[in-house]
Amino acid sequence: MRTKIQKSMVFVLSITLLISYVLMTVVVYNQNLNLLKREVRQEARYIRTAVNISGPAYLEQMDEVDVRTRVTRIDIDGTVLYDSGGDEVVLDNHGAREEVKEALVNGYGEDIRMSGTLGKEMYYYALLLEDGSILRVAKTRDNLVSTALNVLPLMAGLTAAMLLLAWLMAKWQTARLIKPINELDLEHPLDSDVYPELTPLLQAMDEQNKAKDAVANMRKEFSANVSHELKTPLTSISGYAEIMKNGLVRQEDIPKFSERIYKEAKRLITLIEDIIKLSRLDEESVELEKEEVDLYALGREIVSRLSMQADSRNVQITIEGEPVIYRGIRQILDEMIYNVCENAVKYNIPGGSVSVWVGNTLDGPKVSVSDTGIGIPKEHHERIFERFYRVDKSHSKEHGGTGLGLSIVKHGALLHGAKVSVESEPGKGTRIEMKF
Repeated sequence: MRTKIQKSMVFVLSITLLISYVLMTVVVYNQNLNLLKREVRQEARYIRTAVNISGPAYLEQMDEVDVRTRVTRIDIDGTVLYDSGGDEVVLDNHGAREEVKEALVNGYGEDIRMSGTLGKEMYYYALLLEDGSILRVAKTRDNLVSTALNVLPLMAGLTAAMLLLAWLMAKWQTARLIKPINELDLEHPLDSDVYPELTPLLQAMDEQNKAKDAVANMRKEFSANVSHELKTPLTSISGYAEIMKNGLVRQEDIPKFSERIYKEAKRLITLIEDIIKLSRLDEESVELEKEEVDLYALGREIVSRLSMQADSRNVQITIEGEPVIYRGIRQILDEMIYNVCENAVKYNIPGGSVSVWVGNTLDGPKVSVSDTGIGIPKEHHERIFERFYRVDKSHSKEHGGTGLGLSIVKHGALLHGAKVSVESEPGKGTRIEMKF
C-alpha cells in the first residue's frame, strides 16, 4: 500500500508536469510570435516613413544593417524592385503573395509561411507606400518544435527537482497516512476512528467482532449444556447398572430397571444424534446435493412414520394439501418437518389432533403444522429455537425431548433460505409455519 501511494503521487505529478510543459511551450510560442509581430510592424512603419521622406534610395543604405530582418520593395505588378538579401538572389514575381495582395487592398497585409528563398518559416508584414509600391518586412521565427526544445532544459531541471521533492513528500505523507491504520486496535476498531472513509470498514469489523464473541459465548454455553445434558442420562444409567451389579434389585424388578436403562440410553443416543446434526449445520459441512423434493409426499411419509407414536398418545395426525416441488436437501427437509410434527404429537393432549398442510402460496411453498396441544406462552416464542431451551423442562424430559429439535429446524431453514414463524397460546395449541 505504501509503495502504491508513493508511485501514484509521483505518477500524478509527472502527468501534471508533462501537461505544464506542453502548455508552457504553447504560451511561450504565442508570446514570442506576438512580440515578433509587434517588432516587425513597428520596424516596417519606421522604414515606410523614411522611404516616403527620403525616397527608395534609403533602402540601399540599409544593406547589412540587420541581417535577421529582410526588407523587400515590390512594384504594383509584383516585380521585386529591392531585396535586402542581395543582388545574387533572383526573386520571382511576388504579386501572388498573400501579404502583398492584402496590402494593395487594405494598405497593409501579413502572412506566416516557409520562405522558398531562405528555407525558413517567416513572418511577413507589408505596407503600401505613397508611390504605390509595396514595402515588405520579414523576420524568421521559431516554430513550435524549436520553442519546445528551447523550453526543454528549463523544464527538465524543474521536473527533476519536483520529482525529487514529490518522492520525499510522498514518502513522508504516506507514512503519516498509514500510521493510524497500522496502529488500529482490531479488538476495539471504533476507538480508532481516525478517517471518516474508514468508518464503514471499522463498523463492519466491530460487528464481526461482536458476532465472533456471540458465537464464542454460544459455543461455551452449548458446551456447558451438552455436558449437563449428557451427564444426566449417563448418571441414571450408571446408577441403575451399579444397583443391579451389587445385587440390590429384586429379581422381579430387574425388567423395570432394564427398561429405565434402555430409555435413558435411547435418550442419550437421540441427544448425540441431534448434537451431530446441529454441529454439521453450524459448520455448513452438509455435503448432500440439492434435489427436487415433493414436500407433500415427504410430509405424508413423515405422518406415516409418526402414526404409531401418535396412536400411543391418543393423538390424531392428518395431512392435507397439494404436491409442491422444491429444490433442497432432502435429508435436512425431512428432519425439519419431522421435528415440528413430532413436537406437535409429543406436547399434545390426549384426544388431541395434529394437522399438517403443504401447498403453494403467493409467497412460495409452505408447510404448516397445527396442533391442539398445551401451547407456548408468548414470552417464550422467540427463544424456543435456542439450543436446549425448554418451556417446561420437566414436561420436556418426560417426553424424551433433547431441546435441540427446533434449533435444528431453525438452522435447516437458514440453510434453505426459509422463514419459520410461530403462533401459539397456552391451552389452545400451536401453529408453526415454514415458508420456503
